[in-house]
Amino acid sequence: MITRRSLLAAVPGALTLSAGPGQLPNRPKVPGVLSLRARSRSKSGEPSEKELRWPVAKTAIVICDMWDTHTCSMSAQRVSLMAPRMNRIVSEARSLGVMIIHSPSDTMKFYEGTPWRERMKAAPKAESPFPLLARCPRVPEEESGFPIDDSKGGCDDPVIREFKGPPYPWTREHPAIDIVGYDGISDSGQEVYNFCKLEGIDKIVLMGVHTNICILNRGFGARQMTRLGFEVVLARDLTDAMYDPRTRPFVSHTRGTALVIEHIEKMWCPSISGDGLTRVVPGSAS
Repeated sequence: MITRRSLLAAVPGALTLSAGPGQLPNRPKVPGVLSLRARSRSKSGEPSEKELRWPVAKTAIVICDMWDTHTCSMSAQRVSLMAPRMNRIVSEARSLGVMIIHSPSDTMKFYEGTPWRERMKAAPKAESPFPLLARCPRVPEEESGFPIDDSKGGCDDPVIREFKGPPYPWTREHPAIDIVGYDGISDSGQEVYNFCKLEGIDKIVLMGVHTNICILNRGFGARQMTRLGFEVVLARDLTDAMYDPRTRPFVSHTRGTALVIEHIEKMWCPSISGDGLTRVVPGSAS
């Protein structure tokens, strides 16, 4: 079993940060341009696509709440299936020069003292156009027309166990996702904002769970980051919703997730396929 101690021991110098967090090196900024096919929707739901050309030096992937377990067993199983593919895509994007920010909420204690956590904490506070929120609930115009009913939590286990937490059962990010090199770890919207401003990052790729809850609601999620002026996209093939087919609109779990993605494309930001993050425009990196 991987523990916090073994995680720290795997990184030379991680246990002794006597030089101070401000001296931790950050990711080198290298040339290279991603070509992303971004799908948006009109207010009536009609899809359209356009090409986004994002410099890797200005781009960060934020991995949202890909925990090691969950209160909902079916959700945990889908995350475990998704994690290895997500790790492959994130690893290739990292090698191209994209910044990787891991955001497994409620688990920061596990990562205290690691260079990845200290890197995010070291960024000086950046001025924002409005006070940042820890959570951003649905706005009234989307609440009434939200495509799925998740009012009871959305767990699709055959028998749903009552959960009275916190504390929550998750303790860290899923171990199938590597945290290495110049990566950062934070579950704070303010810290993510500070770091992005420090590093000149203005383009955010969101991936992880859950599409209808944390991807939208978190302080580093789609609602707040778009309001802050970041260009944001959702990796639609690297996300999953909390949706129970026993509730409205009584479709499969896969279709329920797709409906939430379509809602995001219409109201908040475009979506892309994760494979677009694994290569740059030929010649742009030289």
